[in-house]
Amino acid sequence: MIWEYNHGVNKQPLFNRQIALPQDHGSWVFIFSPLLIGIFASGSFNYASLALTVAALAAFFIRQPSAMMVKAYAGRRPRGDLPVARFWFVVYGVIALLALAELFYLKQGYIALLAVPGIPVFAWHLYLVSKRAERRQAGVEVIATGVLSLVAPAAFWVGRGGYDSLGWWLWALTWLQSAASIVYAYVRLEQREHVPQAAPASSQERSERWKMGRRAFVYTSFNLAVSVMLGWSQLLPQWIFLPFLLQWLETVWGIQNPATYWKPTRIGIRQLIVSTLWTILFIVAWRL
Repeated sequence: MIWEYNHGVNKQPLFNRQIALPQDHGSWVFIFSPLLIGIFASGSFNYASLALTVAALAAFFIRQPSAMMVKAYAGRRPRGDLPVARFWFVVYGVIALLALAELFYLKQGYIALLAVPGIPVFAWHLYLVSKRAERRQAGVEVIATGVLSLVAPAAFWVGRGGYDSLGWWLWALTWLQSAASIVYAYVRLEQREHVPQAAPASSQERSERWKMGRRAFVYTSFNLAVSVMLGWSQLLPQWIFLPFLLQWLETVWGIQNPATYWKPTRIGIRQLIVSTLWTILFIVAWRL
């Protein structure tokens, strides 16, 4: 069968979920959010938009089999995973190349330049994977989301049929949101190990909570202030601050209500819900 390969005397399925699909499901929002924002901000979905969507998702999915190949070569995974990882790497690679070729055919090939910054970031990620050091790398994750956020101006430009400087604002704002979301997620994970004092919280306990969440609060406060000023100055839609207000309120609530003993899955689901609402609010505010 096409979905199996022979490994010794055993048949191994080619569709291995851990190899074929990204397992850190929280990262999916970092590609879908800027993609949807760019599409809706442009007000159009054409053949080039479809090709870009396919190319972006294929490039996003190829990270998983690439990491699995590196792990197999580094001894972190069995060598038997290599054929499956190679298969999906080729599948996603071919899909991405075909979609890119379609963009060039539609005279939107300049979009490919936005993928250039992702090459060194992707290489650095794979290097960290080979060294078993890819976890808890907030700085790398923030930079990586900056690369993923380039999908927003790309979708905006192909929807408009050409370059528009407003696309860079979409990139900056989606990156600011992603960066703040990552920092806040690390705060929530850190709170899991913090055992609060008996309620009601003392002034010392409240001070400790805010000290722990200070960085996330600074990030979201900066984002909110910038969005308010951009709307007030009429550089961007007046109500563009609303999604950032939602993120700021979530951060304040999270600092005051620590995620003590929460499972990472629960934290991730709440983050996904907030990010989804942020995306919807952004699309609505941009169109007002």
